[in-house]
Amino acid sequence: MAVRVQFENNNEVGVFAKLTNTYCLVAIGGSENFYSTFEAELDEAIPVIHTSLAGCRIIGRMCVANRNGLLVPDTTTDSELQNLRYSLPDSVRVRRVEDRLSALGNVISCNDYVALVHPDVDAETEEIIADTLQVDVFKQTIASNVLVGSYSVLSNQGGLIHPKTSIQDQDELSSLLQIPLVAGTVNRGSEVIGGGMLVNDWISFCGMDTTATEISVIENIFKLQEPVGSCMRAALIEGML
Repeated sequence: MAVRVQFENNNEVGVFAKLTNTYCLVAIGGSENFYSTFEAELDEAIPVIHTSLAGCRIIGRMCVANRNGLLVPDTTTDSELQNLRYSLPDSVRVRRVEDRLSALGNVISCNDYVALVHPDVDAETEEIIADTLQVDVFKQTIASNVLVGSYSVLSNQGGLIHPKTSIQDQDELSSLLQIPLVAGTVNRGSEVIGGGMLVNDWISFCGMDTTATEISVIENIFKLQEPVGSCMRAALIEGML
């Protein structure tokens, strides 16, 4: 299922939240409607954690996360880090990353198994990504764009990437990631997919401007209409009880 939502009249929901299979981060200072949408859909399954990073609300662009770990910029304050460690499931590793490309959400795109990263990310950062998120790391571009986190969204079921990605590049990336990919848009034609939506293995949240056609593509590529999503969700809830 794909759910439309806004953050203070802003459709770039991927800027103000981060969603994984084991937790969801939402920026502080949003409307009650924004939080209640996430909590209504996720509360029984995974924790919804209110936070800022380095005093900013654009948390979705500043951090990178999967079910195994959470990477935050080195400007994240001690109190923010403490709040995250207290609120996250015990199995999730949290680590600060010192890299000049500090908007980690823009330069890294990942699921629970693989990460695509900006070609200029430091070798040390690559190691931290691989170790903390427990993923295979590949330096890539998407449709000649280095901001792979801005122009792609991945789950363990599939991926949505920049609309100008060639068929050949789609096939190569799909083979690398071992998931089906499709080129598409959100929010009525926006190419900045990472800013416009969030997804895990059973649900997606996208901006209010996202059209019915775009939602159909999202639900198909991420397999959100198939029983596997509800099965995974049920198994996850059962495992947490």
